[in-house]
Amino acid sequence: MRGGLRRRTLLRAAVAGTATAATGCSGGERAVQVAVVWSGTELERFREVVAGYPAPVQVVSAGNDIDAFLRARHLAGTSPDVAILPRPGLVTEYAERGWLSPLTPAAGYAVPGDLGDLLTVGGQRVGVWVKAAHKSLFWHLPSVLAQPPTSWDELVALTRRLGARARRGLGPAPLAIGAADGWVLTDWFENVLADVAPDGYDALAGPDADWQGAPVRDTLDRLAEIWSVDGAFPGGARRALLTQYEESVIQVVRARRAAMVFEGDFVDDVVHRFQRDSAGPSTFRFPGAQPGGGPLIVGGDVAVAFAGADAGVELVRWLTDAAAFRPWLRAGGYLSPNITVPLDGYADPVRRRLAAEMRTADTPRFDLSDRLPGPFTGSDGVGIWRMMQDFFADVTSGVPAAEAVRRATGQLAAAARSAGGGR
Repeated sequence: MRGGLRRRTLLRAAVAGTATAATGCSGGERAVQVAVVWSGTELERFREVVAGYPAPVQVVSAGNDIDAFLRARHLAGTSPDVAILPRPGLVTEYAERGWLSPLTPAAGYAVPGDLGDLLTVGGQRVGVWVKAAHKSLFWHLPSVLAQPPTSWDELVALTRRLGARARRGLGPAPLAIGAADGWVLTDWFENVLADVAPDGYDALAGPDADWQGAPVRDTLDRLAEIWSVDGAFPGGARRALLTQYEESVIQVVRARRAAMVFEGDFVDDVVHRFQRDSAGPSTFRFPGAQPGGGPLIVGGDVAVAFAGADAGVELVRWLTDAAAFRPWLRAGGYLSPNITVPLDGYADPVRRRLAAEMRTADTPRFDLSDRLPGPFTGSDGVGIWRMMQDFFADVTSGVPAAEAVRRATGQLAAAARSAGGGR
């Protein structure tokens, strides 16, 4: 299946390269070509953004496997001018191969915390953040859950209480979870890890990462505590492993089969399509050990310009201007990583609040799985995504937590060694 997907991606890349060669100069001025992973509404909105650029821009949707797409285009000598990548690990890999041009963002461009350092290789900036995701949110309907938990212990206690009621048919299950999508489980892992061992979080992205150490074991212990609750998920844990992310949101906002779902700010795109009435869900931060505390995990998309693409360098610089994404800000559904974007520029009140949270958080941390090297980073059926699914299956099927943790840390350490990302 994965090989077939990669072959289809390579073919699509080759066709796109041929089409570009044939059409890129039509109308006189050559279009600046941008490859993106976005589709649907995100793709439409980005095309509205670049419509404001003073030169023609051609946007190509590369699909989910943009890495395979760009490798094929590089081999064919038809690399786009710009790519917008979903993970900074690819930025480092491409820069080390000499594929990328150095970048200078627009004056005033700034991002929270140390996020900019993730896109610097050999002392040069080779990528810039153009879109952010707040990935530390629970969503719930106030009519179903009036009082959300404020700490991890309260979340566990609530899950047990609602799970017991659900087993008796007296209410919805406490949690919806799209465990068929491994990235949902890694997002859980990352939020707990950032709370349990904040100093160990960034270390796991480095070459000396210890995947069998106390931070990982303690994090998995905490996940086992909540995932193993009887009655935690609608239809049971086996059904959860067949449930994809979008369905998990639907289980809360439309089917009302679960009281809460955890995921990022992008949940509201599903909410708008499937909510039952105008009374939409509310959010609360992923709870930490201390009441009112909790981690802040962010994801994001990075713009890079390929070597020799001077027009691409200029487009990327333009994209870092605080005014560039005004069409997307007005339409909603966009969260800027640029802290110089005025908060009152957000037409979407949810994004306005989340942007403010990103700016005031003590230490926002970037999605860990997107920083891991090579195949360890995860995709459908492989890497850390699959390992977290194996762990979920173990702790929800009666395997003792200690044994499940031992198995999981062994898998993670072996994968890290294989990818050159730790032990």
